[in-house]
Amino acid sequence: MNTTLQSAADVPAPSDALLDVRHLKKYYPVTGGIFKTHVGDVKAVDDISFFIKRGETFGVVGESGCGKSTAGRAIIRLHEPTAGQIFFEGRDITKLPASQMKQLRSKMQIIFQDPYSSLNPRMPISDIIGEGLIAQGISSRRERESIIKFYLQKVGLRPEYARRFPHEFSGGQRQRVGIARALALK
Repeated sequence: MNTTLQSAADVPAPSDALLDVRHLKKYYPVTGGIFKTHVGDVKAVDDISFFIKRGETFGVVGESGCGKSTAGRAIIRLHEPTAGQIFFEGRDITKLPASQMKQLRSKMQIIFQDPYSSLNPRMPISDIIGEGLIAQGISSRRERESIIKFYLQKVGLRPEYARRFPHEFSGGQRQRVGIARALALK
């Protein structure tokens, strides 16, 4: 993914910038030969810069395989960036320890365009949304169920849909399940 968004890296981010990404790169090494030596890199994300102000809606558009998902994963540091800086709420999160990133991720979520591939087909929606809540330390089943039902309603789905499986939903409903999962993690 390579973009030239008004040279955003050279323009100072406004003070109300929620997210400020500067010169982000994510390369994957390519090895070859008997000894698996490094022969090059796949440049999945190559020098992108942008900022998003509070209250703005921001979409990443591109053809399949151009690096959209990789950029998102690098920004929330599910994949470590090769280079660049990431500021969230004015704080440089590029080199934060994993424990601090885990806490911060409750404020940062990726919502995929086609959530079907990110929804485990063998789990009911309640378990899919509940996994993140458990990871956040919400061990009470009752509390998790209450949160799940609340966010399903918030995105326009009935609370009783929590026991359904992903294949039982339309594409738009699966998208809303993905949004509910992201919102539930606050």
